[in-house]
Amino acid sequence: MTKRLINIDKSRSEAQYRQIINSVVHAIRLGKLKQQEKLPSVNDIAGTFNLSRDTVLMAYNELKARGIIQSVPGKGYYVDTTRVDYDQKILLLFDEFNAFKEDLYNAFIKELEGRATVDIFFHHFNPEVFASLVLERKERYTSYVIMPANLPNLLEVLEQLPEERIYMLDRNPDYLNNRFPCVYQDFHHDMYDGLVAGLDLLKKYDRLVLLFPGGKEPEGFLTGFKDFCKHHDFSYEINSSFHPPADKGSVYIIPNDRDLVNLVRDISGKSMIAGKDVGIISLNDTGLKEIVAGGITTLSTDFVEMGKNLARLILSGKHECIKNPSRLNIRRSL
Repeated sequence: MTKRLINIDKSRSEAQYRQIINSVVHAIRLGKLKQQEKLPSVNDIAGTFNLSRDTVLMAYNELKARGIIQSVPGKGYYVDTTRVDYDQKILLLFDEFNAFKEDLYNAFIKELEGRATVDIFFHHFNPEVFASLVLERKERYTSYVIMPANLPNLLEVLEQLPEERIYMLDRNPDYLNNRFPCVYQDFHHDMYDGLVAGLDLLKKYDRLVLLFPGGKEPEGFLTGFKDFCKHHDFSYEINSSFHPPADKGSVYIIPNDRDLVNLVRDISGKSMIAGKDVGIISLNDTGLKEIVAGGITTLSTDFVEMGKNLARLILSGKHECIKNPSRLNIRRSL
């Protein structure tokens, strides 16, 4: 069986472990190996072709990382999938799903088209769920893309994965010291610079109000907001959520879309005008915000560009930390 499936030619310049990989992939394509079928053992291949066990293990480990085969302790290696025409199998672990994350995901998939398969999961800011999702799949992917949020067990879990396969997305915690390649938002400077871009419009209001629930929100938004207000002499307030009534003369800066809905509803009920009586800046842009209440001003990273940047980074294999672009999209609500 081993010689029927595996072809090793020691006169070729191609590495022997790579010949094993290509033999398995070729056998699957030809239907000689089917899903859940057992592969020759490491010892069988090593003995048949006079190879070291390490050479065979290197090949099998790469096939496992690509999701093509799986190992069952005490039993051996089995074909996990017959979809073999991809170089990459990527685990994409988001914190949660929403409209702007969908834009990111679609751009990522489109940029990778024909070159990788992607499995997406969500940890919902739960450390136990995060650990379970990663550790149950720690040998099945060529790349692990992690959206870390504020998870307290992030490093503990990541240290159980091959370091060269890890990518950070959206946040790049300081304590990681750029250890992993990443595409990230600089929340502090994005908030500060975005408000500077709208400075002339902000001056017509009496004060700025940041609705900051804390917990899952990036702390950089808070520090960037405070620094802007202090440097430009704005009166400001920080609340955990919106509670009616809206104050005339205030600009509300809103991370949470539920608070945005409540604010727009309250303004409409009091016959106030967004952009005149009350200002609104919503974080994270979506197509819907272009038309709600005549257009909601947003301070947002470019999620489409983030998806493209992430795909390019993985395909390049480079160790880079890329700051994703952000801007203030000025609309009627300011």
